[in-house]
Amino acid sequence: MPKITILEKTNLQDDHWHSMVISLLRGLAALQVAAAHLRALQYPGFATVEKPPLLFLGLAFGSGFAYLAVIVFFVLSGWLVGGSFLNKLTSERAFQHYAIDRASRLWVVLVPTFLVVLVAGASVGELDTKHVSFSATEPYSVGAFLGNMIGLQTIIVPPFGANFPLWSLANETWYYVLFPLLILVFRARTIATRAVAMLAIGAIVQLVHSTILLYFSIWLLGAAFSRVKIEVGQVSRWALLLLLVGCAVFIRLKGTTDFTLKEYPEYLVFSLIFVLFLSSMQFKRQASPKLDRLDRTGRFFANFSFTLYVLHVPMIVVMGYVLRSVFGIAQLSPHSMLHFLIYAGMYLMLVLGAYLFYLPFESNTPRVRQWLKAQLFARGGTVRL
Repeated sequence: MPKITILEKTNLQDDHWHSMVISLLRGLAALQVAAAHLRALQYPGFATVEKPPLLFLGLAFGSGFAYLAVIVFFVLSGWLVGGSFLNKLTSERAFQHYAIDRASRLWVVLVPTFLVVLVAGASVGELDTKHVSFSATEPYSVGAFLGNMIGLQTIIVPPFGANFPLWSLANETWYYVLFPLLILVFRARTIATRAVAMLAIGAIVQLVHSTILLYFSIWLLGAAFSRVKIEVGQVSRWALLLLLVGCAVFIRLKGTTDFTLKEYPEYLVFSLIFVLFLSSMQFKRQASPKLDRLDRTGRFFANFSFTLYVLHVPMIVVMGYVLRSVFGIAQLSPHSMLHFLIYAGMYLMLVLGAYLFYLPFESNTPRVRQWLKAQLFARGGTVRL
């Protein structure tokens, strides 16, 4: 029988199996999304290809897990962000530190990425450099820029520069806000604070899409199971892993490609199996050169996964423009081996470009946080909530 333990604190130690799995999946999820969007933007739709060759079949199937990759991001975000916040809840200025950590996590990457989006839009002729728009409906407007900075894309404004993967950041942003508000409802010291938190939650419910609220439950699932340790045998852990992979393949073969109420039960089942598997991996792994290399590889890709996620579409747009204007290739052909090599080269450029972009920006997020906290907390007192 499995032994279930409720942990007092979320285990975020790097030398445990679940931490290595989390790093690997963060990197793989971002790589999957980039591969999927590159295929979708450069190749014809799979349904339109007559007698698709085996290589294209493999590419289409292998790069078709992008929506599940986003579900993985939501679960892991709840596990890491929610779990970390719960660990620090009793510390001084917990809510202030949390707000700075979340804002810096987003803005240190988004601001330079949005500048790249502007350059990309101007390069391909989609941006009118002679006219500055403040409209909330135009993708390159000041209104869209500001709205995307605070998670209003797909709610009030479009994704900035038509960078469509940014839709999921609206979900993330509001999950970051909703979670501490829920904590305040149950744990605030005063009734007034609890009432204000409830009013804020009510306002958010009125503002955001119903699907954002629906999939918040998956984010919360990650946060909740970060405190659950399940001790089972090796056979049971392998069974959970195989069940997780099988569920992912089933969803892929079914062709689920959206985030609505209809698809929610499938994603919820996948997420439940996922968190059960992660909870069963909460034990220390033995030191091993092969495992250490695998862990370092996972952390390498996980470190710039956010940059890759938000940057890959403008890079694809520019590379596609070069293919059309310089080489006369409007669309890659599923029947050409040369075009598969071009796809592979473009994909490598996406990954390398994201890594190089990560170095001056995302990698310095901890330094930005330290500086902000030093400036903001130098003279201020502690706010008791």
